[in-house]
Amino acid sequence: MNRLIAVLQLLLATVLFTFAALCLLNIIFVANRPETISVVNAFIGLGLLAVCLAAFGRIMLKKGLAGWYGTGKHGLHCK
Repeated sequence: MNRLIAVLQLLLATVLFTFAALCLLNIIFVANRPETISVVNAFIGLGLLAVCLAAFGRIMLKKGLAGWYGTGKHGLHCK
């Protein structure tokens, strides 16, 4: 059961990293528009979203790898 949860966490991490990369790609597409306050708001919002998605993806990656290798609550802890 722990391996199944670990695989799901690793899959979620992959999806989150993909969404973060797509947010950064969307910033490039928005940069071609004329500069207005909406474009600046999109830069700020997409940048913040990309950072949050990457951070949550990193957490899920670390938890998934720890569960896969058995270094969770009951195993050895490695850094």
